[in-house]
Amino acid sequence: MSTTTIHTRELPEPLPLRRMVGPGVVAVGIGMAAGEIILWPYLTAIGGLGLLWLAFTTLAVQFVINMEIERYTLATGQTAVAGFSRWWKGWGILICLAGAFQYVWPGWATSGSTVFTYLVGGGDPVWITVGVLVAIGVLLTFSKVIYTTVERVETAKVALTLFFLVVVVVFVISLSTWGAGAKATVTEFGRIPGGISFTLLLSAIGAAGAGGVHNLVLSNWIRDKRYGMGAHVPQLVSPVTGRVEAAGADLYTFPPDSQDRWTVWWRRANLEHLVTFVAVCFVTIGVMSLLAYETLFGRDDLTNDPSFLRIQAGIFATEVGTWLKILFLAVAAVSLWAAAMGLLDIIGRLAADFLRRNYLAASARWTEPRLYLTVVWAEIVLGSLILLAGFTQPLGLLIVSTCAASVVTLLYSVLLVRLNTRDLPSPVRLRGWRLGGMLAAIAFYGFFAVAMVVTQLQRL
Repeated sequence: MSTTTIHTRELPEPLPLRRMVGPGVVAVGIGMAAGEIILWPYLTAIGGLGLLWLAFTTLAVQFVINMEIERYTLATGQTAVAGFSRWWKGWGILICLAGAFQYVWPGWATSGSTVFTYLVGGGDPVWITVGVLVAIGVLLTFSKVIYTTVERVETAKVALTLFFLVVVVVFVISLSTWGAGAKATVTEFGRIPGGISFTLLLSAIGAAGAGGVHNLVLSNWIRDKRYGMGAHVPQLVSPVTGRVEAAGADLYTFPPDSQDRWTVWWRRANLEHLVTFVAVCFVTIGVMSLLAYETLFGRDDLTNDPSFLRIQAGIFATEVGTWLKILFLAVAAVSLWAAAMGLLDIIGRLAADFLRRNYLAASARWTEPRLYLTVVWAEIVLGSLILLAGFTQPLGLLIVSTCAASVVTLLYSVLLVRLNTRDLPSPVRLRGWRLGGMLAAIAFYGFFAVAMVVTQLQRL
């Protein structure tokens, strides 16, 4: 375990709830992509509505996990990954490598570009994706406060997506489909439809809401949003346009007489995440799955790639009007590209925070913002090379990424239990029903991960 200085500082006055809104929106904005637009609708199209229970269960599990990530940073100002690394730097290395593996496959950006070609009637998805990735890198490089840029992009995306969902609820989804969805969620709870592999299920679980290192970066986002003790840590800014360097190698703690403030912070943080993340994901997965059931279920011409979105768009044009086809494809493309931007931000923050804290704390050259942009551009270059080398199947890339997400979520859920039961002051530690929820989360992800491994071994 590394030696860490613990500073006692005042816990800041809780922000009004309206000013706390943001991290949950960023999380849902990035997460509202592969799972909500592609994987869960695809599962519904081939297997019916019998898996909605699994999507909703995953969101409930993720709420418990995400709030434990936020708990640690609210109370200490330090990220969860920094907390793990205080025991053994290897945990940080493993998580950073897992994140790099999870997001180096540009499945989200490629899927967005593929959908864009459906919208404009042609084009090469590979070169479009390379151009999009470079544009994202330039935008992040010249953002004065990077979190603010990401939050604005993801908020606009969420608003656009919710507008589309209202439109399809009014014009497309029938009452009978709503009834079928409600019935299937209750009567088929715990069942897995035939013909759906555990690999695809683990992938869909990893793409429901957030997943993998995506969840862990909530630590960084709430810190930049000035939650709790994170207010004592400077924000991450661009080395090109900003002057303040993010820092926070040391732990912070607050005096016992701040317990009432902690209670308000904790209650408001839970409410922010419940409304902006869980509720929005719930609505999005539910409506997009009902939409897929309404338009695609029972067809025998669906293939294991995003081309089913083109089929769905054609149905919209025939049954409602060309305007809905255009809206659908535009929203899908923008949504997937915005997610790609957020994912680059995620791995950049994760790796920069870890490397600066553990190996480069004394370096004047390798500041955290410089490390951040180096990692972001490295991911852009590697992702582009993967595409140019011929690995261009979007759904295949997404399945690789999201299966990795589920496995890494299992790993850090175990670490979070130890972190928040042993390394926090007694009054704010993980206990009670939330501890039970974390143990259930470990069992949940563990079951599907083991089932996937057993299934793959049986095929050998």
